[in-house]
Amino acid sequence: MPDVDGFDEFYRGSRQRLLGFVYALTGDRGEAQDAVQEAYVRAWQRWSTVSEYDDPEAWVRVVASRIAVSRWRSLRSRARAYLRHGATETVPGPGTDTVAVVAALRRLPEEQRVAIALYYLVGMPVAEVARETAAPVGTVKARLSRGRTALAGLLAVSDLEEATDA
Repeated sequence: MPDVDGFDEFYRGSRQRLLGFVYALTGDRGEAQDAVQEAYVRAWQRWSTVSEYDDPEAWVRVVASRIAVSRWRSLRSRARAYLRHGATETVPGPGTDTVAVVAALRRLPEEQRVAIALYYLVGMPVAEVARETAAPVGTVKARLSRGRTALAGLLAVSDLEEATDA
């Protein structure tokens, strides 16, 4: 069992210095936070060993800086690939119908939403949806039926609201 109190004390005493250091390296607060968080996770996983070092903060600082540099190199490699291969084709945004359907789906209970997504969007047969959701086939059929009915009502209400707004 790791020394929770010792790690907490170490974390509270060193987190600001470490974040400031990695921020200075990256120039990006979000990247610095991510790298420091990952370094502390690794320190926690090895705390029984890291806590015995003369300077555990130095170990975390090295790990955080390596994580930050690794991410920077990855971004640089992606940028070079982008320059080499050109821009990817732009994907058009979702249409208004798609946005309306997704908004309506979000209003359904999770079980109905999952059943509809697996059946209609993924293309799974009812038996596979039942297996995937650990529900009887009859339950899946009921969820699909109730979900379709609820969607029809939600989408009709949206259409009526838009018509009255115009």
